[in-house]
Amino acid sequence: MSYNKVVPALVKSSSDNIKRICLFHGRFRSTVASTQRDEVEGGKEKQVDECTVVKAVQADLIIQPKNTTDAQTQKIEIDFDNTHEAYKSKDNIELLRSLLVFKLCTFDFLVDKNKELMDLSKKVFGQRLFERLMKMTFYGQFVAGEDHNSIKPLIHKNQAFGVGSVLDYSVEEDLTQEEAEKKEMDACVSEAEKESQGVDHREKKYKAHRQFGDRRGGVVSARTYFYADEAKCDNQMETFLNCIKASGGASVDGFSAIKMTALGRPQFLLQFSEVLVKWRRFFNLLAAQQGKSGMDALEQKLELEQLKESLTQLGVGNKDDIENWFTGEKLGPSGTIDLLDWNSLINDRTSISNLLVIPNVETGQLEPLLRKFTVEEEKQMKRMLQRVDVLAKHAVENGVRLMVDAEQTYFQPAISRLTLEMQRIFNREKPIIFNTYQCYLKEAYDNVSVDMELSRREGWYFGAKLVRGAYMYQERSRAEEIGYEDPINPDYEATNRMYHKCLEFVLEEINHNRKANVMVASHNEDTVKFTLEKMNQMGLSPTENKVYFGQLLGMCDQISFPLGQAGFPVYKYVPYGPVNEVIPYLSRRALENRGFMKGSQRERSLLWKELKRRLLNGQILYKPVY
Repeated sequence: MSYNKVVPALVKSSSDNIKRICLFHGRFRSTVASTQRDEVEGGKEKQVDECTVVKAVQADLIIQPKNTTDAQTQKIEIDFDNTHEAYKSKDNIELLRSLLVFKLCTFDFLVDKNKELMDLSKKVFGQRLFERLMKMTFYGQFVAGEDHNSIKPLIHKNQAFGVGSVLDYSVEEDLTQEEAEKKEMDACVSEAEKESQGVDHREKKYKAHRQFGDRRGGVVSARTYFYADEAKCDNQMETFLNCIKASGGASVDGFSAIKMTALGRPQFLLQFSEVLVKWRRFFNLLAAQQGKSGMDALEQKLELEQLKESLTQLGVGNKDDIENWFTGEKLGPSGTIDLLDWNSLINDRTSISNLLVIPNVETGQLEPLLRKFTVEEEKQMKRMLQRVDVLAKHAVENGVRLMVDAEQTYFQPAISRLTLEMQRIFNREKPIIFNTYQCYLKEAYDNVSVDMELSRREGWYFGAKLVRGAYMYQERSRAEEIGYEDPINPDYEATNRMYHKCLEFVLEEINHNRKANVMVASHNEDTVKFTLEKMNQMGLSPTENKVYFGQLLGMCDQISFPLGQAGFPVYKYVPYGPVNEVIPYLSRRALENRGFMKGSQRERSLLWKELKRRLLNGQILYKPVY
């Protein structure tokens, strides 16, 4: 199935949806008071990696159905030291494989030279024996299988033990650094920039830089796509479609993961991100003029008359234009404008966007907020939106929830905005589209709270996946070398606090109206216990399927399986793909996760504990029963 066959059939029926992606329409004021936003400390002990805890304790959860005063209280105890529950889905060979792989990952020489060693093994043993060796070790530990048929046994086995799947086709191109840099520069520089080098007003952060063109460097456990042409984007869309179908056929209420950079030319994401950031920065400037700087994003409310006066003085538009912008549905009943009202002005690139300008703080001059696109660039942008629309529709048809992965901060504002527009369309009756929030970012809480408030006002289901983040080393290095503010929290403790702050905010929203949903994607036992404690305090039942837990396949089974067997919705992120084509992904995982693996002493000790228990009980040939 090609893109040319899929899209034309849907374009007519979905044209309204496509138009709505990246365009805000009607506005509704909140009828729900903002929930508590106090920051919660994430624990006193510093963790070297997300699987390590200082002391294992039982986590008790009281399940009490909401609005049922006479409901019997059920107490669930989860013991993350119970190796029998954690590993009952694994035979002894699988336990030994886990021990071997985790141990090998602690040797720096093997990790540093993993690519060369794999190439040498392929030459020495031949392709067939090499693939068998990989399936017995690293591939077998972290990858489910080669295609959507071969992964079904593992998915069904995990499901039998209470663990679902988020399918992720993890094939990557095996490019050299030079090839990756060339592709990135070709894909991220517009024709207008090529014609006017050095005279545009683009910010350094949102421009392509050759030294960071290879986006695979300094990335933890995230696959990377490089743009070649529109046909390749069509092929990648088809891969995602197959993944969605496999998720629908392999499990009930499954998830499927997609990446926006696989679906179109990243130049659009860069430019649109810059537009959104400048728009928000302009709002902050106007808020500062009214003495409202330093507040949380949604607490900044601009007085309308002062705002009109400021815009007129800046020359953004004439008085009549400005009056028209802030009337009717664009204006809150209190006569003030908040960030969501302000964002709604970016609603039509052919009208307001042509008039809107912002002050350049460096030059003191006014400049257009939105850049111009060539005819072909306009088509490329439209095709990306069409592909997104096709994937969302297929997710609905197959009963699959779509998880949009987070990416680098210079792409992320556009990715989040496009995801938000999909949520506004497809999350009306239940949560289908989930956005990913990286809590190592300083602005993570503002992003979560602003998007949550929009869902409240418009009445759709909010879906979030909370992660700590995958691009920290790359982001910090890029910010320092190119010269802009580091977007990352200063240390691991600050990231923990941010994660727990965002998590508690979403849990309070779930407790308030049951229209929010969150996946706690973490290998950190303290974070999992924090979540269970809050659910206990709020009376949130795991059977409501509002709070999910997620870990990577092959890691931290002592968290995933006890949760699943206790009735919590828990999922493994399940990579799959042919051995040779997944090797680049596995190679980078070994390099970037070395610290994580070195800190997996707790997991290795639990694996040994279970093996010894089985041997002492005569379970030498133990096989899972399901």
